Amino acid sequence: MRSTSQRAHLRMDTTLICTDAVIVGAGPVGLFQVFELGLLGLSAHVIDSMPQIGGQCIELYPDKPIYDIPAVPVCTGRELIERLQVQIRPFAPQFHLDETVSSVQRMDTGRFEVVTSAGTRFDTRVVIVAGGLGAFSPRELEVPEAAALVGKSLHYKVGDPALFDGKDIVIAGGGDAALDWSMALVDRARSIVLVHRSSKFRAAPAHVARMLELCDEARMQFLEGDIVGLEAPQGELTSVRVRVRSGVVQRIETEQLLVLWGLHPALGPIAEWGLTLEQHQLAVDNATFQTSTPGIFAVGDVNSYPGKKKLILSGFHEAALCAFAAGEYLNPGKKVPLQYTTTSTALRRRLGVSADVEGESDRVVTPASPTTDHKSPGVAAPPYTPSRKSAPEPYPTPKTLERAS
Repeated sequence: MRSTSQRAHLRMDTTLICTDAVIVGAGPVGLFQVFELGLLGLSAHVIDSMPQIGGQCIELYPDKPIYDIPAVPVCTGRELIERLQVQIRPFAPQFHLDETVSSVQRMDTGRFEVVTSAGTRFDTRVVIVAGGLGAFSPRELEVPEAAALVGKSLHYKVGDPALFDGKDIVIAGGGDAALDWSMALVDRARSIVLVHRSSKFRAAPAHVARMLELCDEARMQFLEGDIVGLEAPQGELTSVRVRVRSGVVQRIETEQLLVLWGLHPALGPIAEWGLTLEQHQLAVDNATFQTSTPGIFAVGDVNSYPGKKKLILSGFHEAALCAFAAGEYLNPGKKVPLQYTTTSTALRRRLGVSADVEGESDRVVTPASPTTDHKSPGVAAPPYTPSRKSAPEPYPTPKTLERAS
């Protein structure tokens, strides 16, 4: 006989979360896909390999200005994600973060079973891949001593800047992230040495100029070379060994090492789904954004088609067309009517802003609620309480963007 915990584990393993759509990727295009599906009355669960919502906008440029979002003169990556989260609240999407999709199988019913790395299982009518460049993993330092120090004195991202207060730090990298954090931590750390293999940087020229100014002021140092080893007696990092251009290996005393060599994108398990690929991207029909497998769609940077442009606004356009195509796939032979949020009672009702919905006959699908005893119940967006009388809140003035003078 199984124990109570064993029975509970078995129950969790066999629970299926039913939904209209599973969206793989919680970046800006994945979030807007929730919105477009919601307007058509379709519910969605969103899976992302990262522990937070936002995709590239949060991982690569959270505080960088974006200038090409229609009607938004300027916003940061973080602000764009925040606004999209507000926009999709009426549709109550459920998020399953820090999980990757391990398998997708078509069931006898014609629906898909989607299983994640955490064992979360979905019964969904369609699958929409909005995975951007794919699942991200940091480019790691490959020296023997590195693995044991990760999370203690070796870091591939900054979680809490206070960790570096009053410490001697080595920062490795030549892109925006390495230079930005060098400048951000210069007044917090006891010392900073920036290590990069070349005197040429991939960062904004203004940031490079500011970094060099800080070096001239003796507030930080720059060393051109490659990290070839670490010294960590008793598991505590004490120094970094750097081979400079002359071939000499220099020893830099440090307490913390921050390696910011960027993120390595890869399709991961998606590449094993049997979908047609073009240059490591998912080939789609650009009229419907359906892949080579009916019922599986792809939008955003993850897809490929003639004339493809990897822009957020292009991804938004793709999400709109994909939603209509998914609606027609789910109702063969029936055309999804084009409606406008300015005049459609059905759309305004779904958005929660219509005062008069009498006579409305369109079906409104309530998003599937997560099972309480499930391994990954999902994270719901906060309650949405729109005002029917007031005008939409104007886009907030962007927070001060850090720019070097």
